[in-house]
Amino acid sequence: MPSHLRRIALPAAATALVALTATACGDGADAATGGGKTPVRIAYQSIPNADLVVKNHRLLEKALPDADVKWVKFDSGADVNTAVIAGSVDFALAGSSPITKGLSEPLNIPYKVLWIHDLIGENEALVAKKGIGSVKALKGKKIATPFGSTSHYSLLAALESAGLKPSDVRLVDLQPQDAFSAWQRGDIDAAYVWTPSLTELKKDGKVLVTSREIAEQGKPTADLGVVTEDFAAKHPKIVDAWLTAEDQAVKLAKSDPDKAATAIGAELNLSPADAKKQLAQLVLLTAEQQRGADYLGKPGAPGKLAGSLHDAAGFLKAQKAIDAVPARSAFEKDLAVKELSRVAD
Repeated sequence: MPSHLRRIALPAAATALVALTATACGDGADAATGGGKTPVRIAYQSIPNADLVVKNHRLLEKALPDADVKWVKFDSGADVNTAVIAGSVDFALAGSSPITKGLSEPLNIPYKVLWIHDLIGENEALVAKKGIGSVKALKGKKIATPFGSTSHYSLLAALESAGLKPSDVRLVDLQPQDAFSAWQRGDIDAAYVWTPSLTELKKDGKVLVTSREIAEQGKPTADLGVVTEDFAAKHPKIVDAWLTAEDQAVKLAKSDPDKAATAIGAELNLSPADAKKQLAQLVLLTAEQQRGADYLGKPGAPGKLAGSLHDAAGFLKAQKAIDAVPARSAFEKDLAVKELSRVAD
């Protein structure tokens, strides 16, 4: 996917959000029953993208005064899927691999891909102990990564590119923080994880390959936003407000990265300087850009994201994480291009 981005100033987006605020909960479809507030439950993760700007600046709370917005933190896409299945969240952020799993058998989670929070770049990488100078040199070594994650997908792509099979190394299923603990104990030789654990690993390790480089080899990964089909059908104005808020935050990150980094740093307990560095490792896209053919696309013309999800399904099937690979057309139907078209202009 191309990484060229267009900078758009904040005021226009802010004006659009204010205009939307006046109508966001004004119709019967979005009004809570019994005079109470409509609950809006959002699953988020500690990823330094514009979603944290939305949270920190309370953009949704300001746009939806008649809603009860709750943000719930999760550590992995697998946990997010579990929460959606349990009916605990309405909107959620997860990596493209967990989302693909959710859209495939046996889970078949009834949600739609509404937004690309970021294209994963240097914020996910394969780090090895010093003295290991290449991916090929990992043969026979122990590597940690969260199974079924975007990092796992990229790791297998890196091994394949280096002429290695998964059986040529010893793979260990560990979440990023657990991988860092194993690294400190000397239990593993390498790890493919994301920030902030990646930042700690890099202090005394060597980066062998990043997800940006893997994407350039034709295996892109992303952090995606989903909304449950039931919520989207019942509350279209809230969906519009959510999309507009995310778009506003992305435009802020482009026009004033220092301000965005301050918000992200506050959420991640990082200095603004460190948050800005991590933010720069991602590729962010406006709503208008996401309507392009390389991403979600438009009504009647779904984008290439469906193909990326289809490729990820092949990876998951090989890992025996899903029962079958859905047709690309199935993933095209799962892209919320109609919803996105309502706010992108």
